[in-house]
Amino acid sequence: MTSPTLRSLTPRRLLMASIVVALVTIGLKTGAWWVTGSVGLLSDAMESLVNLASAVFGLVMVTIAARPADEEHPYGHHKAEYFSSGFEGILIIAAALGIVWAAGQRLLDPRPIEQVGWGLTLSVASSVLNGALAWVMLRAAKVHRSIALEADARHLFSDVWTSGGVVLGIVLVTLTGWLWLDPLVALLVALNILKEGARLLWRSSQGLMDEAAEPEVLDAIQAALDRFARAHEAAIRFDHVSTRRAGQRRFVDVHMHLPAAWSLGRAASMRGQLERDLMRAVPGLRATIQLLPVDVETHFFDEEDLK
Repeated sequence: MTSPTLRSLTPRRLLMASIVVALVTIGLKTGAWWVTGSVGLLSDAMESLVNLASAVFGLVMVTIAARPADEEHPYGHHKAEYFSSGFEGILIIAAALGIVWAAGQRLLDPRPIEQVGWGLTLSVASSVLNGALAWVMLRAAKVHRSIALEADARHLFSDVWTSGGVVLGIVLVTLTGWLWLDPLVALLVALNILKEGARLLWRSSQGLMDEAAEPEVLDAIQAALDRFARAHEAAIRFDHVSTRRAGQRRFVDVHMHLPAAWSLGRAASMRGQLERDLMRAVPGLRATIQLLPVDVETHFFDEEDLK
């Protein structure tokens, strides 16, 4: 799939597709649990309910994040995507706790699994749907730099692995006759889901606290600054380069030191050239460039600032 095609698959479109797939997989997995009575398949169906809720909330947050800046939000609404990721993490943890309760009840009261063939067929079919969508979503998330899209994709991949574990549990029960294997697999599934939920909550918290841009973005910014300095006056230098990310948007602040004898017009023209170079290096980047004379230093990290 080419990058232009991935760019046309916007986060909104893919999250709407995720809602449709979630509804289909809920039906398939619920049917699989109904015909087999497997608590492992029940846990799988419960996680699909989380997929649906997450996709709906993600769609709402992505729609909000796409709104332009206004007087109350001069830097835009891009951080709305982090709420989507955090909400998904909370739902995942809640589903995991529900699975633990159901598996604990089944461990105390084991029951045979019926109509294994139909159950496995329905579960595998739902996994194929989730896996195909998650693969496309994860690739598109990198293109659009959308944490909401990435969170939904990784959750779907987790769902695929979960379904694989459940299927393995059913096969083992069928081969060995050990009914306790089914709820045991369900408990292992719950632990995997808890891990995914905690990871999503952590990433959301880091994004809301103005985490620095990704290493590859930092490298692209520094390379653009180095090229600019080499291509122009030797007296130009840069310092106090700081970055942050907000959803799909990336921001950079930099001090650009120029000869004090330069006119304001010449300095402003040089600043405009640097801004264009940075935006070409990192599409969608928003740069704030402060002009300073070469012999002037600023102190961002004085002790008084840290109090």
